[in-house]
Amino acid sequence: MPTRRLFVTTLATAAALFTAVPAFALGALVEVQLVDRAQRDTLPTYAARGATWVAGRPGSRYAVRLTNRSGARVLVVLSVDGVNAVSGETAAADQTGYVLGPYQTTEITGWRKSLTEAAAFYFTALPDSYAARTDRPDNVGVIGAAVFRERVDEAALNARRRLEAERSAQAARGAAEPESSAAAQAPAALPASPSAALGKTAPMRDERLGTGHGEREYAPTTQVAFERASETPTEIVRLRYDSRANLVASGVIRPPRHVPSIAPDPFPASFVPDPKG
Repeated sequence: MPTRRLFVTTLATAAALFTAVPAFALGALVEVQLVDRAQRDTLPTYAARGATWVAGRPGSRYAVRLTNRSGARVLVVLSVDGVNAVSGETAAADQTGYVLGPYQTTEITGWRKSLTEAAAFYFTALPDSYAARTDRPDNVGVIGAAVFRERVDEAALNARRRLEAERSAQAARGAAEPESSAAAQAPAALPASPSAALGKTAPMRDERLGTGHGEREYAPTTQVAFERASETPTEIVRLRYDSRANLVASGVIRPPRHVPSIAPDPFPASFVPDPKG
């Protein structure tokens, strides 16, 4: 299988950049979550109709958080509204994507425009979505991650194991080498501005929610070689989204039931008082 040129994120890794509220993360090999960048919250998920849903806030920017749960590199081909988030092609699993190092966490904040910039993801009405504005509206409202394991040469794997064994032995003798992991070396991305204006509004009314092509932001990445272990993905993660109003209206989210703040007392007094008036 030919080796393709792919992208490896150099965004902040390991430690999360945002304070998350309780939410379900999708994916066994790679966890996928959506993060509201303005509110600095991980968006909770809702299971309904055989799918997993997220409620987006119209006009707000978001990021796709990817977490590699394995001790080896993986490739994630990221699709937003049926469009490859790196190349802009109509998404297919055999296309380019992001390479994550062992146990790496990173956040994809937008459509890849160059090795240094991305156009911010933001929730907007379907007609304003990037997919619709490029004449591809059919798959608006879904985010997908096709995950591939890496083909590893046996000799290289054995050499890596020997190196790890030598380092473990050195650490046991109190002479461990300084940490030199990809996570430790990766520079942090520039912090997102929670109040950055998109320069447009997206009235929702009854429109479905999609993802817009927002302002360009600094989002550095590099290219690396990656050979897939198989032609088909190890797993495909799907996450559907819409506005909260639409999800409530469709029954995906159940509105909270009204509960009186004070329960009535059947015996509030000892004697019967006179009526007023």
